Amino acid sequence: AHMPELGSLSPKTAASLAGLAPFNDDSGRRNGRRRIKGGRPRVRKALYMAALGAIKASARLRAFHQAVSARTGSAKAGIIAVARKLITILNAMQRDKTNFA
Repeated sequence: AHMPELGSLSPKTAASLAGLAPFNDDSGRRNGRRRIKGGRPRVRKALYMAALGAIKASARLRAFHQAVSARTGSAKAGIIAVARKLITILNAMQRDKTNFA
C-alpha cells in the first residue's frame, strides 16, 4: 500500500525505495561499512517483520537466510537479505500478475 509503483520498478530500485539497498560510506582510501538507509521506513519495518515470518514458513528463504548469516557472521544481515529478496519477489509478482510459488 505504501509502494504503489511496485511492479514497474527494477529490483534494485524497489530495494532502494524500500530502504533495503546498501549504501557505502567510503571517503578517499577509506572503505567504510555498507549500511541500509533512506527509503520508506514503514515499508522497511513491514518487510523486516515479514522476513522473520518467511524465514520460519519457507524452507527456501530459511536456507537463504542461513547461507547469508553464515557468510557474513550476522543473523540480522541475513534477515535484511531475506527482506530484500521479498521486495524483489513482490515486485516480480506484481509485474507478472502471478502468485508466490
